[in-house]
Amino acid sequence: MTQVRVALVYLVAAAAAGGGCLRTALPTAQSENAAAESYVRLVLALGQHDTNFVDAYYGPPEWRTEAAQANWDLPAINKRAAVLEVDLRRLPPVDAAAPDATMVGLRRAYLARQLGALRTRVAMLQGKRFPFDEESRELYDAVAPRNTEVSFQASAEAIGAKLGGAGDLSPRYAAFKQAFVIPPGKLEVVFTAAIAECRRRTLAHIPLPTEETFTVAYVKDKPWSAYNWYQGNYKSLIEVNTDLPVFIDRAIDLACHEGYPGHHVYNALLEKHLVRDRGWTEFSVYPLFSPQSLIAEGTANYGIQVAFSDAERRTFERDTLFPLAGLDPARVDEYYDVLALAKALSYAGNEAARGYLDGRMDAARAADWLVRYAMNTPGQAAQRVKFFDTYRSYVINYNLGEDLVRAYVEKHAGGDLAKRWDVFASLISSPRLPSALKE
Repeated sequence: MTQVRVALVYLVAAAAAGGGCLRTALPTAQSENAAAESYVRLVLALGQHDTNFVDAYYGPPEWRTEAAQANWDLPAINKRAAVLEVDLRRLPPVDAAAPDATMVGLRRAYLARQLGALRTRVAMLQGKRFPFDEESRELYDAVAPRNTEVSFQASAEAIGAKLGGAGDLSPRYAAFKQAFVIPPGKLEVVFTAAIAECRRRTLAHIPLPTEETFTVAYVKDKPWSAYNWYQGNYKSLIEVNTDLPVFIDRAIDLACHEGYPGHHVYNALLEKHLVRDRGWTEFSVYPLFSPQSLIAEGTANYGIQVAFSDAERRTFERDTLFPLAGLDPARVDEYYDVLALAKALSYAGNEAARGYLDGRMDAARAADWLVRYAMNTPGQAAQRVKFFDTYRSYVINYNLGEDLVRAYVEKHAGGDLAKRWDVFASLISSPRLPSALKE
């Protein structure tokens, strides 16, 4: 496609959208950098229709303003994305002998796959509904394995045997966990200590910009338990939802997942190594419903295990967090032995989401499934169904993402713990896609 032809397509599409003009038309994608700018503008344009789509943006502020002013409709956004996909395919081949050939190849693949996800999200906003697995494949470049009730029975029975007693398992599990709730008045001091330790361990292996920092806010009435809002300039706002009781294990989980070496570090390294050092502006925007999210959530979850071995975590909990929370340190092993068994049930949440979104379960049945097989309290189950309503197949990014990232890192690092940090840091500083984690 020639430059004149591409420019004409953009101008015709802009006119069809109403209010489009030369200033807000996309540049002809004759290089990766031009394609990146077009991609960012398309993400910002879609953000005008979907308030959850743009999770973070710290690129030129005038691009956001122009997206709001142009107000391209969904068909126009889809048309521009289709043209950009063609442009990307017609870029000159990557010079395999160039020293940066691998990264450039990853960049092109990333842009193409992210654009495909954007077009899928456009279709969903236009009313199209995909089966759960197809939706996750198109949005996140991955499909979670299927499990049946039978596959969760053995784990549930092991938890029941560990807890002892009689009666329905979920209430017994909930009663057991009540002894490990962080009192609301001690939440901040416990989280502060957990964050400090996660940061200390991360900085011992991953150099971070000296100005990086984040703040924590405690909020209510959200469909998630915590959220990292990356602000740019190596800064994040982390919100922790206190609608439901916060258990002691969430301190390290959230400090690692949302902070170090999770989302905060992931975004800071992308900004440092890709946006600032390379000028790859596509990483100044984070579209939530895209393959990038599986990498982000998977590395954030696996990062907990990178930062702490099981023994190290139990020691830190026993010596520091349990006393700060006013909990009995002698019960650390008892608590984490039960949680280790419960982790085997993580995919039960995927099955609830799959059944609910595919129409085989209503909200009540999905919540009941979560209570019976994911060990959720009724309150937690109701909150998770609200999450399904808002974020749909996004749920696969946590457990499948973690499993894919673990396999990739451990394959490339072997049993070398120091190398594991190196592989992990390299992964969260690169444009690698979920499907490429199997390489």
